[in-house]
Amino acid sequence: MAAGATVANLYYSQPVLGIIAGQFSVSSGAASLIVTLTQLGYALSLLLVVPLGDIFERRRLIVITTSSSALMLIAVALSPGFHWLLPASFLLGAASVAPQLVVPYSAGLVGIERRGRVVGMVMSGLLVGILLSRTLSGLFAVAFGWRSVYWASAGLTLGLSVVLRWRLPAQRPESGLPAHYGRLLASLWDVLRSQPVLRRHSIIGACGFGAFSVFWTTLVFHLASLPGRYGSGAAGLFGLFGVAGALAAPVAGRLADRHDARWVNGAALVLVVAAFVLMGVAGHSLAALAVGVVLMDAGVQGSHISNQTRIYGLDASLRNRVNSVYMVLYFIGGAFGSAVGSRAWAHGGWAGVCWCGGALGVAGLLPLLIPYPRLEDEIQVSTQ
Repeated sequence: MAAGATVANLYYSQPVLGIIAGQFSVSSGAASLIVTLTQLGYALSLLLVVPLGDIFERRRLIVITTSSSALMLIAVALSPGFHWLLPASFLLGAASVAPQLVVPYSAGLVGIERRGRVVGMVMSGLLVGILLSRTLSGLFAVAFGWRSVYWASAGLTLGLSVVLRWRLPAQRPESGLPAHYGRLLASLWDVLRSQPVLRRHSIIGACGFGAFSVFWTTLVFHLASLPGRYGSGAAGLFGLFGVAGALAAPVAGRLADRHDARWVNGAALVLVVAAFVLMGVAGHSLAALAVGVVLMDAGVQGSHISNQTRIYGLDASLRNRVNSVYMVLYFIGGAFGSAVGSRAWAHGGWAGVCWCGGALGVAGLLPLLIPYPRLEDEIQVSTQ
């Protein structure tokens, strides 16, 4: 619940980009900067905040970041102009990092034999939050204006921070590192350099989330271009189809516990490529678009869970830093997908978007073709 409610703050803008562009008299490309800056702010916070979970008590970090995101939601809702909305969106992304503190926190509650299942459960909540955020945003925008969902989420997130402080057990870090922030950040490079498993799955995750962002950033513009001239409400309702795909998360977690994660990951990315092929050749068919959303979301989330199951199997003392490195690269991939998707839409229309998303799915498959070293050669514990 915590992961889903807080991560939703990052995605409320996507179905309402057309409304925002009209209200502030900016182009669709300029409006897409809201999504890109939100994701870049999130990536920066993943780099600077998430590693703190390896040296500070984790419940406290989760509560502080949740409260901060409530304040930034209010800043977005109060934005008087586009020049204010852009930095406010960046700061909202930076403040809404609690989900990536919650996931490694949950992985630390159970043994390795149940880790994939538990991570899959929490990620399922997170992904449902992502997808329902679009539905709620679209419906709120139609009924009450685009700012209303930010006001509602601010109240919800503030209340959530109180509940988390009350209900979550404290969790101390396992690393025993001294509380030296500079050394902690410097050790991120050593973690990336010493962990080939982490490098491989970070690349795969960045490509998968890039494909995901290509689609969701441009969907509202595609729907508006169809003969029915569908608006933000329709774009938000497509999030309901994506929820069906998000239910693949716990299934992928169980499969990753039992089978070779590489094959689970490869099958998931093939679904992503197939989804963009289907949506590209289907033209104006809303039914094909709905099926494509289910396939694409199931594929992206299945790949993501497979990646996380692998990286959380590394040394427990590195868990927050491993998650930080992975998620920074993951959201850089998402920001890249948003930026490239908006350009593909401007220059190639929906066909260009589908080519772009499919290409990123194929790029994610390539690292899986590299032969895996022996497990004991892969899992190298950083001494930094």
